[in-house]
This record gives sequence, structure tokens and C-alpha cells, in this order.
Amino acid sequence: MDETEFWEIIDSTREAAEGDPEEHADLLVDRLLQLDPDSVLDFARHFESRYNRAYRWDLWAAAAVLLGGASDDAFDYFRCWLIGQGREVFEGAVHDPDSLSELLEDFDEEIDGDGEELGYAADEAYEQLTGAVAPDLGIPAQSAEPEGTPFDFDDDRALAERFPALWERFGT
Repeated sequence: MDETEFWEIIDSTREAAEGDPEEHADLLVDRLLQLDPDSVLDFARHFESRYNRAYRWDLWAAAAVLLGGASDDAFDYFRCWLIGQGREVFEGAVHDPDSLSELLEDFDEEIDGDGEELGYAADEAYEQLTGAVAPDLGIPAQSAEPEGTPFDFDDDRALAERFPALWERFGT
């Protein structure tokens, strides 16, 4: 599976779910069940690589602005949700987290920002297809600390300065 096919699967299932992250995860599992187990593992590698790539302090701080705070778990689920938003939103956010203010047409704090189930979709599909737990994907593990400079998520002034567009639209 190449990168284009990965994003096509993400996009088609997101569009069919009409913005519901839980429905998106269910549709993603259904779509992955149409593939062979090796292709599901390829999908998982693409997903995990992007998940690890988004482990950045600036993106975590942007998630804190969007979500009104972001614990370790909340940021993990946010990264899954971010991948689920598609290539343009994901790449834009990784390149410039403040651009999320423009990239997200709508953002409902009650349902958006939490894509925990998306992170399990490939594992679930693989297990249903094979009856076995997915093997190690053979990609480098996430770094111990996020990339970049740490942020104080409680410093509203610093967040507003670093993410002016996000802060204007979503800040507390």
C-alpha cells in the first residue's frame, strides 16, 4: 500500500462517517476487512508513522488550545483524530499547528479531537482477518519526548502569542 492509497482510505471512510469519529473508526475497520492481512499491516505502518511524526510539543500545545487542555492520553487520541482528518489537515498541522484555525471548518469540542478508536482500527481488522494479534510493525518507536521545545499549557499568554489564529478562534 502506498501513501496515496492510505490517504484515500482515510478520506473515504471519514466522508462516509460525516464527521462522527466513532462511525469513522467503524467504517475504517469495515474497509480494512476488504484487504488482505499484509495490506492491513501496511496501512498500520502508515498510520503509526504519522502518529509518531505528530509527537511534537507545538502540536500538543495547539491541541491544548483546541481542547481546552490536553493530557497525555488526550494528545494521543488527538493525533489519531488528526490523521483521520486527512492529508491536507494533517500535513498542514504538522508543518504549522496554528494553521488548524483555517484548516478546520468546524470543530466541536464535544465530538472532535478524540480519535482513539481510529488508532485501533488496523489492529482490530487484522485480528478479525487472521484470528491473531498484529505482529510488530517493524518501524521505529515513538521518541521518549515530543520533538521541539516544551510548552507550558497553562500559560495562556504564551499560547496566544505562539498560536494567534488558533487562540483567537478557540482560546479560552
